[in-house]
Amino acid sequence: MAFIHDDFLLQSECARDLYHQYAKDQPIIDYHSHLPPEDVAADRRFDNLYEIWLEGDHYKWRAMRAAGLSEDLCSGDADPYEKFLAWARTVPQTLRNPLYHWTHLELKRYFGIDKLLSEDTAREIWDEANEQLASPEFSARNILQRFKVQVVCTTDDPCDDLIHHQKIAVDEVVTKIYPTFRPDRAFAVRDVVGFNGWCDTLARITNISVGNLGGLLSALGDRHDFFHNLGGRLSDHGMTNCFANFCDFETADAIFSRARAGETVSEEEEQQLASFIFLESGRLDAQKGWAKQLHLGPLRNNNTLLFQQAGRDIGCDSMNDGSQVENLGRFLDALSREGNLPKMVVYNMNPKDSMALATMIGNFQDPEIPGKMQYGSGWWYLDTKSGMEQQMEILSSVGLFSRFVGMLTDSRSFLSFTRHEYFRRILCNLVGQDMGNGELPDDKGLLGSLIENICYRNAREYFGFELS
Repeated sequence: MAFIHDDFLLQSECARDLYHQYAKDQPIIDYHSHLPPEDVAADRRFDNLYEIWLEGDHYKWRAMRAAGLSEDLCSGDADPYEKFLAWARTVPQTLRNPLYHWTHLELKRYFGIDKLLSEDTAREIWDEANEQLASPEFSARNILQRFKVQVVCTTDDPCDDLIHHQKIAVDEVVTKIYPTFRPDRAFAVRDVVGFNGWCDTLARITNISVGNLGGLLSALGDRHDFFHNLGGRLSDHGMTNCFANFCDFETADAIFSRARAGETVSEEEEQQLASFIFLESGRLDAQKGWAKQLHLGPLRNNNTLLFQQAGRDIGCDSMNDGSQVENLGRFLDALSREGNLPKMVVYNMNPKDSMALATMIGNFQDPEIPGKMQYGSGWWYLDTKSGMEQQMEILSSVGLFSRFVGMLTDSRSFLSFTRHEYFRRILCNLVGQDMGNGELPDDKGLLGSLIENICYRNAREYFGFELS
């Protein structure tokens, strides 16, 4: 039997029935992705397996470094085949790492390749996949259609012109590609040069002076409107800790003015200004009915030498172990008191925070929006079989599993939609196991509805995307 077979990870008859009857064929709403919108706009064709599979994949780079491979084979400028061969040498060493499952799911579902990837099979797999990539079936848009992807939400800075999203909209691409508003650079005021350069760009594209805090807020509101008009229904924030060091407008404005003048601000002052802007971002989302995503806990760019050599997003980020819960509670409460708490999906990187965050969001549910506050799927280092199972166990224990909006890819690769399949198999196996243990009723209609909702319907209803 091939390693990836029809019943992969499905350990009971109930699990198999749930997956094949209720989960397998559900459309995909990928509400958090890093796919390049320019690739969809151009309907990119990929010259080789490296381009579509390894390019920019920091998960693979971390594994390759651990296997003792040089940086030129990871983020460097080695030949594409040499990089692929280096990955092939690494794959047999990734047993019990989710990369092993992902790798072979992707080879199977996209290319029909059952061979296990290794140095011995590398050339054969490379040639076979590249031959298929030459077909129009493997253009960016056709891949999305093939995998029944209804919506992809990209991750975009407020200063992005979204020209590619506009082209996609005009072309009436079957898969809806919507922007996600991610204003992380608005909070990084201690990087004086970078912050001021970003503010200057924001002022130029909005034609709004950003010389004071009021101007910044007006410009961000203008871009928020722009994203909304192009179908955007989510914002996103990546932060080590939730901002909750609140101050009044005058204090925040003074800090902002000093930063714009090129003066250094303290860490506390940065937190104060960031907290003020963060509250305003919540108000913008609430007013438009958007969902806000909070990605909490990464400690970024830890390896200075590699950062200087290769830049950010190369696999040198890790979990932070600081407290998350108190600040999150203060932020949610502040918006709730003034009636401006938006829908929200909260993700944690460190598993120690899982139960605490899941219980905190339960304090702020809303009778008018079922499942308004979401404990998000296993993210980054928790995007594993055990991480997904833990997230679902915790959500089930202290919240409503039935309202869960499900999985996302969080990926830059067009070969990553099998992560939805991986999640669905794990979900069905978990529910099937519970039924077999007598912890859930032997009612396929009831359990099947649960599966369909988590795989697709909940996300469709929650985010309110335009699908036609």
